[in-house]
Amino acid sequence: MSKLTAEMKGAFGKSELFPFATSSSSGVPNVVPIKYVFVESDDELWLVDNYMVKSLQNMQQNPMGALYVNVSEDKISFQVKGEIEIQSSGEKYDRMKKLAQEIRSDIPARSLILMRITDIYQCRPGDDVGKKIA
Repeated sequence: MSKLTAEMKGAFGKSELFPFATSSSSGVPNVVPIKYVFVESDDELWLVDNYMVKSLQNMQQNPMGALYVNVSEDKISFQVKGEIEIQSSGEKYDRMKKLAQEIRSDIPARSLILMRITDIYQCRPGDDVGKKIA
């Protein structure tokens, strides 16, 4: 399992949207913009499912995903890949829903997309682009 650095964790608070990629079991890709992503720990992210349809179907078939994080002004750009678990009840789901609705009370927060980080890759242009960094 890979772990986020302090700098990476800080980037989540500075990003407005996070492109999130999934793929069906037959390899059909889908990318959606995610607004609400919480860093639960160094190796676990919580993504809020408000209106996912194709992505949710993909994750049920193929429980893997990739999230892109970019903060241009800080020259931070990386991709996080991980194993997915979908939760629509329980302690973690309840905590996620409360956190999300404290930010914006009208969002549905239908399910918690729990991502256990497996790999982190450099996306900033240069000699290290595409290299595994954690």
